[in-house]
Amino acid sequence: MKAFRINSYGADPAFEPVDTPKPKAGEALVKVAAASINPLDNKLQQGYMDAFFPLSFSYTIGTDLAGTVESFGEGNGGFTIGERVVARTAPTAGGAIAEYAIVPVDQLVRIPAGVSFEDAAGVPTAAGTAWQALFEVAKLKSGQTVLIHAGAGGVGSFAIQFARAAGARVITTASGDGVAIAERLGADQVIDYTTEDFTRHVSDVDVVIDTIGGDTQARSFDVLRPGGFLATTVSPPDEALAKAHGVSAAFVFHSSDAGRLATVIDKVAGGVQVLTDRMIDLNDASAGFARQASGRARGKIIVRA
Repeated sequence: MKAFRINSYGADPAFEPVDTPKPKAGEALVKVAAASINPLDNKLQQGYMDAFFPLSFSYTIGTDLAGTVESFGEGNGGFTIGERVVARTAPTAGGAIAEYAIVPVDQLVRIPAGVSFEDAAGVPTAAGTAWQALFEVAKLKSGQTVLIHAGAGGVGSFAIQFARAAGARVITTASGDGVAIAERLGADQVIDYTTEDFTRHVSDVDVVIDTIGGDTQARSFDVLRPGGFLATTVSPPDEALAKAHGVSAAFVFHSSDAGRLATVIDKVAGGVQVLTDRMIDLNDASAGFARQASGRARGKIIVRA
């Protein structure tokens, strides 16, 4: 089979012919129909995440995939051959951008009727991170106000929709055509960060979802109400700065969780949009990887196998 692989940190990923893997006990072999590329994949390739997710080479890029169950090792976890499934593999395992992938059976989730393979593949990391940040970490509640940075990105686009559905008032930052995208997704207020300073337009918010880090994260403490909460998906927050502002802050360390994935894929079945930057064929995965690395993607980059 073909697999999109790297053989060292910093190497450009390329397709290599490899043996189709065989599932062991507790594993399934999935015939991949679609996969998605995440910012995490670029960070893993560059070695930036080595302290958390050390890779063994050769390494097949990608954690998010959707497809059909091809075979099992010992134990099927209640799944059957041919079922449509979505999954997120562990970052150290990767394997999604290939014709077949090994997935632990306990990480498989059935794709609801009406959800395409392409949409399902765009869900695991981005939607899972947004859900975890909003509701498991920041404990967002109906009636609260949330500021979501980069609303036209993968995580931000899901966060807007989840927060709005939960009854929160949603403010977001975006730029260029991302402003219209964020408005279409349901944001109550969109700030173009290239022309406006969000700290001059926002104050006393209950929750900030930071997907940018750096100066944006630091300035976000200024817009929180006393007792508010900043959840960041980028880097650990400055605890001293949080204390000085009388707020709480936490780093969202996203992990694969089948229960959470089942929740968010059901939200997609119920109408949550998977914002797609572009759909590319497997042979064009290099172009998709470069697009993700550029930081200009509006939503998800989906690779069709």
